[in-house]
Amino acid sequence: MLRGMQANTNQLALSFPEQKRRGGARQGAGRKPRAARLRQTPHRVRPVHRKAHPVHVTLRAGLRILRTQHVARTLLSGLRDSNRDWFRVVHYSVQENHVHLIVEAEDTAALASGVRGLMVRVARRVNRLLRRHGHFWTDRWHERDLEGPRQVRNALVYVLQNHKKHADTAALDPLSSAASFDGFCDGSSQRFSQRRSSMCRCGKDLVARERLATSRVDSAERGAGRWVRGLTNERGKSRR
Repeated sequence: MLRGMQANTNQLALSFPEQKRRGGARQGAGRKPRAARLRQTPHRVRPVHRKAHPVHVTLRAGLRILRTQHVARTLLSGLRDSNRDWFRVVHYSVQENHVHLIVEAEDTAALASGVRGLMVRVARRVNRLLRRHGHFWTDRWHERDLEGPRQVRNALVYVLQNHKKHADTAALDPLSSAASFDGFCDGSSQRFSQRRSSMCRCGKDLVARERLATSRVDSAERGAGRWVRGLTNERGKSRR
């Protein structure tokens, strides 16, 4: 530089656009709140599951087509293929937009893994059948441990006869495991299994009979017959 010239201290300030960040605190970040009518199961830590307790599981779908012929077949095949040595479906009931299950699992991790795998398997198969994408289930799965014979009996009544609540009919539901249940005091399941609709046929029986022989639900049925052996096909009434 020349000696007589002074350094220019008024340099131009260059402005750069703010770099976009991934994550972190920013306006509009995070999971969006759901409408109150869509929130069924709170997002909380699930309780510890004991092997001796069957579990009543409820799954809610965003479509009211679960009882249509092709969707029902696909859904039942997904339930059947979800049975494992450490997780199995004992009883089920399929309604228009939700599914009730009574399942057994070895521990808490097996229960969570089994139900998640079941939900993913069913969602993928039904979405592939309908040629759609996106969420199939609208909420987290709801669970309730059945800790005694009375709770097991009440859950069996609710699941196997759930169709009465929605369809206002006294007939046994072909999209349930009623045909595999031998605890009806009037022998309805034997007559019902002979004329069961072809809608729910999906290969071999979904409920594994060889596993029911040692099932804790079956043990509760046989060991606490005064609670379970009163089931009947009459509308909400028992003969006991």
